[in-house]
Amino acid sequence: MVWQALLFAVLAVGLWILVGNLNTNLAQRGIDFGYDFLLGPAGFDIAERAIAYESDSSYLRAFVVGFLNTLRVAIIGIVVASLLGLLVAVGSLSPNPLLVWLCRQFVEFIRNVPLLLQLIFWYLTLAVILPDTETPAQLLPQVFLSKNGLQFPWFLAGDFPSLEYPEMGAFGLVGGAALSPEFIALLLGLSIYTSAFIAEIIRAGILAVPKGQTEAAAALGFTRWQQLRLIVLPQAFRVIIPPTTNQYLNLTKNSSLAIAIGYPDLVSIATTTLNQSGRAVEAISIIMAVYLSLSLLTSFLMNRFEQATRLKER
Repeated sequence: MVWQALLFAVLAVGLWILVGNLNTNLAQRGIDFGYDFLLGPAGFDIAERAIAYESDSSYLRAFVVGFLNTLRVAIIGIVVASLLGLLVAVGSLSPNPLLVWLCRQFVEFIRNVPLLLQLIFWYLTLAVILPDTETPAQLLPQVFLSKNGLQFPWFLAGDFPSLEYPEMGAFGLVGGAALSPEFIALLLGLSIYTSAFIAEIIRAGILAVPKGQTEAAAALGFTRWQQLRLIVLPQAFRVIIPPTTNQYLNLTKNSSLAIAIGYPDLVSIATTTLNQSGRAVEAISIIMAVYLSLSLLTSFLMNRFEQATRLKER
């Protein structure tokens, strides 16, 4: 922790010097530099948002909306990718040769196709296969899927929170909450792509556990699931966690490709802001600072998790 704090301090000082020099050089050329523009009205709407936002809201609030959209897809994507990667890894070690072949083909295909192409594929596929807004498909009670996305009940703000349910209106479903097709396509692309790498990491971690451990557990009457949960995975974590952290970081940073399919993430909001305000350096610096902060936070949390799950010798 001491070395991390020292490194962070050195980086902060270096960044402060760099920004100071940049400000001086821009001032000499008559170019304004500063973040006061964040308080001005954005003048554009954002279709998908987790907090209240209007077109006359400030640029700062627009950046917050973009940040929350990025954070939402990153967190959900990490969870989905981890679960799918675990399933594929376990399947690739199954005694069933057909299941092993399918899992291996999944990994080889997914990780060798560029992520951008996969995002575009999922976006175009959803645009074709999703039912029209006038005839949505009901997946569960009060949960609908259409070209408007996935719509489901959600809480209404107020002194006495209550659920608001989607209802059919003149132009489709209204009310409740919705996940747009762009969000679903981005989530599918990021999760499936990252899960292929996580599956290989988990498979390697499981194979790193000596075979005698599972043989001893089997001799004691442990089922295959008990062997995996109680014997193999606790020992494999020390091999799995460090490279998995890298994949979580990659997933978070790869979410910036959302701009290619029209999802209003941080990069998309910053690009619109840059085009309207002309504050290119400021907008890019905000993106860099946010992704750096998310990466450092992810690394910190995964390091703490690794310490908590580390086997302790008695």
